[in-house]
Amino acid sequence: MIIKEERIGDCRLILGDCLQVMPLLGKVELPEGWAILTDPPYGIGEDGGRFRDRKGGGHRVLKKGGWDKERPEVALRIIAKIDCPKIIWGGNYFADLFPPSKGWLYWDKLMGGDFADGELAWTSLDRALRKFTLCNKMGGKVHPTQKPVALMEWCLGFLPTAETILDPFMGSGTTLVACAKLGRKGIGVELDPDYFEIACERVQKAYDQPDLFVAPPKPATQEGFDL
Repeated sequence: MIIKEERIGDCRLILGDCLQVMPLLGKVELPEGWAILTDPPYGIGEDGGRFRDRKGGGHRVLKKGGWDKERPEVALRIIAKIDCPKIIWGGNYFADLFPPSKGWLYWDKLMGGDFADGELAWTSLDRALRKFTLCNKMGGKVHPTQKPVALMEWCLGFLPTAETILDPFMGSGTTLVACAKLGRKGIGVELDPDYFEIACERVQKAYDQPDLFVAPPKPATQEGFDL
């Protein structure tokens, strides 16, 4: 069931449960030219609680939405069967759900203290492990597990033939912001209405302030996997 949707540029943002609004996931295939890039909840309780912002923002208390109380195992088992290139952040939390991979990605966060040194992404890519280094001590985060746009742009570089990127766990929309900046088509699904609205705002801003060094995206079409 699609509760709400917005089309912004070449991006389609959908409010709803990915298990309900993307029934084609059950067919274990996507149209040619598609890939999955997503950052699912890890099931470690990051929703709510004290949000630590290391750049002058102090501590903020986020609402307890319950979205990170457990990993979305049913959806991830379906995604694991889909025959398309995939990059799944938090892969170390889902290693039992995906086949062995040598193409892991590592984000070196340079955080120190009680923060994790980095994060891992499982991929279906047949390539060597690669590392991305970027300090995450920046202000302006609106989601407790929000990834930097630069990180998702880096990930898209490993999916050069994918014209359309699917993010079943859109959150605040970073994957689609990266798509907008790099001229890719994107479809994102988010269950939380507040984060859905934030994602719409962020994607709109990405199109309003285009990167002058990136070619503008081609007009969107209705070909393939039209929900």
